[in-house]
Amino acid sequence: MDMMKDKAIEDLFLAQKPHFSDQPDFMAALTKRLDAVEYIKQRQEAVIRRYKMMMVAAFVVGIISGAVAIAYVLSMPADVPLFTFKVQTGFLLWLAENSRLMAATGLSLLMTMGIISIISNVQDILRMRSALVNRI
Repeated sequence: MDMMKDKAIEDLFLAQKPHFSDQPDFMAALTKRLDAVEYIKQRQEAVIRRYKMMMVAAFVVGIISGAVAIAYVLSMPADVPLFTFKVQTGFLLWLAENSRLMAATGLSLLMTMGIISIISNVQDILRMRSALVNRI
């Protein structure tokens, strides 16, 4: 990894073909540019760390809320619907009778979407990290 960074830095300097001068402000300008590069690198690393922390928080909240919801659905007796409309007609009766199945399906879909979102975000973070390493 260090060898690749050294090679990348060497290639960067060879491609630029810098012109060195004897002016006293050359070192100050060079130091200022290097400090700017270091600042940008630190900012990008901070953004990646923040994304990682948000990902962990979202994962933990998802696991806890999913566990609570599934425990609630499973704790009720199987023949008792999750909610009732106090109506014995048509669509609302069917909805009340199948409320457990629909709640379990809805929870499964939400958890699936959450997992896909987490995987997508992890891939974005890895792409950002590789782009950061390639720039250096």
